[in-house]
Amino acid sequence: MRTYDLAPLYRSAIGFDQLAQLFDNAQRAESQQSYPPYNIELVSDDKYRIVMAVAGFDRSELEIVAERDSLNIVGRKKKDDTARTFLHRGIAARDFEHRFQLANHVRVVKATVENGLLNIELVREIPEALKPRRIEIDGASDQVHVVERQAA
Repeated sequence: MRTYDLAPLYRSAIGFDQLAQLFDNAQRAESQQSYPPYNIELVSDDKYRIVMAVAGFDRSELEIVAERDSLNIVGRKKKDDTARTFLHRGIAARDFEHRFQLANHVRVVKATVENGLLNIELVREIPEALKPRRIEIDGASDQVHVVERQAA
């Protein structure tokens, strides 16, 4: 089992106490099953895509729930009462649940199912109040004026 020494981070960063918990959760998830397979893509600077192979699942059997800092994807296969005799069964038809930890200000934009792939589009939208600002120092008085940063 790997251990991480986060002491250097705590010396210079404030408010990252949950980082250790995030590492622990990632290590636990690493040892769990990875069914169904999925990709996480960086589409552009602030856009992401999760592509999950959900062959055999109907839209009604999939549920996507986005909460404040997590995304939960659940697949519940409806019971098929049809008696079948398989000579080979290579297509898994079992339930699954995947939980993804979302960074601040990342939200789900849309979800689609095409060709057996579930595509979930995410975007990072930083509120105006949290964007970088340039602070001008006025030499004539003790007041500080905030000047909005111009778009590049």
